[in-house]
Amino acid sequence: MKHLPVRAWDEEACWRGIGVAGDRSCPELATHVHCRNCPVYAGAAQHNLQRPVDADYRDAWARELARPEPPPARTDAAALAFRVGREWLAVAMALAVEVAPPAPAHRLPHRSRGALLGIVNVGGRLLPAVSLARLLNVDTDDVPPPPGRHAFARLLVLALGPHRYALPVDEVHGVVRHAQDAMRPTAANVGHAPPGLVAGVIADGAIEAGLLDTARLRAGLEALLR
Repeated sequence: MKHLPVRAWDEEACWRGIGVAGDRSCPELATHVHCRNCPVYAGAAQHNLQRPVDADYRDAWARELARPEPPPARTDAAALAFRVGREWLAVAMALAVEVAPPAPAHRLPHRSRGALLGIVNVGGRLLPAVSLARLLNVDTDDVPPPPGRHAFARLLVLALGPHRYALPVDEVHGVVRHAQDAMRPTAANVGHAPPGLVAGVIADGAIEAGLLDTARLRAGLEALLR
């Protein structure tokens, strides 16, 4: 069988003339089904990869490969990041017990206002449902969905002291590893939260989140149960 000359990206290569990109008259297609399975096509790929490179290209890659790798970012803590309205927040990873599907909260008598929404069933256990949006004064009205991705509301279950709480959130980002001494001051967009409740701002390259102070968060949530 006669094959056309094989040269890198040659418009007259056999796969373009008699192969799958041509008139499909090549008898080898009966054996290989597709040109990518043919030794001729593989040989052309090897020829293309082994073609000579110019000096500038070689020098550029030599400089790139000679650059020392940056030291890994130092991390000594982890937090779970989530979104409430437009605000990205986070809690220490040790507090996060579970991420559960959303469920309706049942109101408690004479406790229909404020951040305490009522009680919610999470895996057969009744937990107090608390609105972080109300606790932090976060505006959740007319918040558009994040562009380019799907966001799913969840219940974030936290363990603080002897109690567990279910917090409705609009989206869970995941674990953010950070250095405790590298936290930045509280961002202006969460500056209206109760004093000291946001300890600082952490980041992982994808998002920046306000890290909630564990002790003050616990005190704020326990105050709702009194």
